[in-house]
Amino acid sequence: MSDKKAQLTVDGIDGAIEMPVRSGTLGPDVVDVGNLTGKGLFTYDPGFVSTASCESKITFIDGGKGQLLHRGYPIEQLAEKSDYLETCYLLMNGELPDAEQKKKYVDTIMSHTMVHESLVSFFKGFRYDAHPMAMMCGVVGALASFYHDSLDINNPQHREISAHRLIAKMPTLAAMCYKHSQGMPFMYPDNSRSYSENFLHMMFGNPCETSKVDPVVAKAMDIIFLLHADHEQNASTSTVRLAGSSGANPFACISSGIAALWGPAHGGANEAVLNMLQEIGDESRIDEFVKRAKDKNDPFRLMGFGHRVYKNFDPRSRVMQGICDEVLGAMGAENDPLLKIAKKLEKIALEDDYFVEKKLYPNVDFYSGIIMKAIGIPTDMFTVIFATGRTAGWIAHWNEMISNPYKIGRPRQLYTGYTQRDYVPLEQR
Repeated sequence: MSDKKAQLTVDGIDGAIEMPVRSGTLGPDVVDVGNLTGKGLFTYDPGFVSTASCESKITFIDGGKGQLLHRGYPIEQLAEKSDYLETCYLLMNGELPDAEQKKKYVDTIMSHTMVHESLVSFFKGFRYDAHPMAMMCGVVGALASFYHDSLDINNPQHREISAHRLIAKMPTLAAMCYKHSQGMPFMYPDNSRSYSENFLHMMFGNPCETSKVDPVVAKAMDIIFLLHADHEQNASTSTVRLAGSSGANPFACISSGIAALWGPAHGGANEAVLNMLQEIGDESRIDEFVKRAKDKNDPFRLMGFGHRVYKNFDPRSRVMQGICDEVLGAMGAENDPLLKIAKKLEKIALEDDYFVEKKLYPNVDFYSGIIMKAIGIPTDMFTVIFATGRTAGWIAHWNEMISNPYKIGRPRQLYTGYTQRDYVPLEQR
């Protein structure tokens, strides 16, 4: 808490209302409006674009600088030098592990990759063409029915084991969603493999032969998970916190985050990129669609360019850009028609004055969509991959909130409906 104060003068209220100003370690100061309710006032902030709903030590974003820090570490350094599970440990515990801690953590996660065989019956209840995110919402929430031994949210050990289970089982469940949609048998985890290699093994392997996973693809998958691990107080993370503030179990909270992520304005953005490429259809039509994107009277938008938070370059997209060509080369996908359209759009966005001036650079969704398409992951699985990576951030934020004093979330409203009126009997209407 700083010594600075803010004052608010309101017609009809004697004297100025004094409010404390709080300072974080990074970012703008925050005016604490908590005492306004005592004066009969609320703030009005649709979308919470100017409201800090919580205090957190996990992730910091500076959109103007294009900066993303996890526990103080730049995302570029983590992507280059770390891996997904180490980043999970960092988000949850606040510090990077030493060699012994990392080995123990990785061993613990990999020992929890199996899911209860009864979950197979859950999948049998879904139509073959059910959206994978619909299945993920259901089966992740259902995990609470299997783990009554660790649902006391006030017990730190219970919270830790729930975190381990969720991070470990998400790739297994994600792969099961895919296999169900293909009518193929589920693949058991192979814990001799790395986290990301194991996911690809469960996605694309079959019981008839030994799975072979290209190391370039496994590394790319790990970076995709890592780059999506957390992104501060976004819609899905805020949903997890809000659900958690009611005392709900962690599996229900993560399921609520998956539901929020499903929205096309949030986690569905990389899926929208591929849908856009399919709409363009051919390189000869790119100029036509670019022209439409520049026309303010045309509702068409180029998906995967620009970002609501980053007013400069999305730092995650710089990392993705670097591995995109590697993956395309490894998969022999350089001549895929949609990917050729994507690469030409990328060139235009980086060189065209209109895009450069408006800072509409390719974002992480643009490159992750291209990479996953090259790997062979179907479009409707893209958001499931996002959810798998983001689970680490969701559970870290949930744990941070539960570990400290907190209040149940209860947003206020500006009511603009009818004033009080009397009920009119049916025969008099």
